[in-house]
Amino acid sequence: MTHQHTTSAGAHRSQLLISLGINGGFFVIEATTALVTGSLVLLADAGHMATDVAALSLALIGIWFASRPPTVGKTFGYYRLEILAALGNGILLFGVSGFILFEAARRISDPPVVSSVPLLVVASLGLVANLVPALLLRKGASESLTVNSAFLDMLGDAAAAVGAIIAGLIMLTTGWRYADPVFAAGIGLLILPRTWGLLRESIDVLLEAAPRGLDLTAVRTQILAVEGVESVHGLHVWTITSGFIALSAHILVSSVADRDRVLMDIRNRLQKSVKIEHVTLQLETRALEEILGQPCIPGDAPCLVAAPEAGTSA
Repeated sequence: MTHQHTTSAGAHRSQLLISLGINGGFFVIEATTALVTGSLVLLADAGHMATDVAALSLALIGIWFASRPPTVGKTFGYYRLEILAALGNGILLFGVSGFILFEAARRISDPPVVSSVPLLVVASLGLVANLVPALLLRKGASESLTVNSAFLDMLGDAAAAVGAIIAGLIMLTTGWRYADPVFAAGIGLLILPRTWGLLRESIDVLLEAAPRGLDLTAVRTQILAVEGVESVHGLHVWTITSGFIALSAHILVSSVADRDRVLMDIRNRLQKSVKIEHVTLQLETRALEEILGQPCIPGDAPCLVAAPEAGTSA
């Protein structure tokens, strides 16, 4: 079983709770006002805020599960539930965007009359209600995929509130009813790019792809720089959850090398240079590889040797 790891998202639990309280309370106000005024752009913003409430709730549930200790059957615990929460948020955002675009297209032929003053008041308050949580989550956004998804939701909502305010001003001053469905469609389109990015990152984690921004060449170089290491093969680096990177590898060492020292040197190098803490290594000698029938031959694609003339692909 692995040791319990405090997730990056878990470190920002209180900020997520405050954000949930603000968004949950204001969603009720905004949705009610949208229904009373008949404003699609305000309803779009309320729908987006509803996804924020769902996303924040999923994130907190994921954090709670992730805090549970590992079991015999789940040796990594429930860390991946945070990633599943981010994935669920992305799917939900796609659905909301599709609904908004469909409704905007339906209304564009005959946009209804919208009460502009209530729209302006509620949209202005909504802007504040989104900027406050965004400021609270700003720091955690760079540390956790879950917190980053919530942070992006807040920014998207803030942009949507600005769009609603502009639409309200246009309708109030010019009476141009098309501003409501046009700006609603703009909000729907605004959601799509960041939603796609969130889905792509979540799927990468679930597929155990190498973490984004991690230089695998640098990882190999750090391992090969350790005295006594002859080659590296079977190298895998993946993300358990945001801020928790794992690595496993087979290391061919000299028959006279101090294996304990090699293990500690590799671990220390990886922790300091590329911030990988969960390291699992299998040290092998040429005698063992001959027994296994899988020798690490210089030049083979799955094998990287320390000799200067060897290739650098693994």
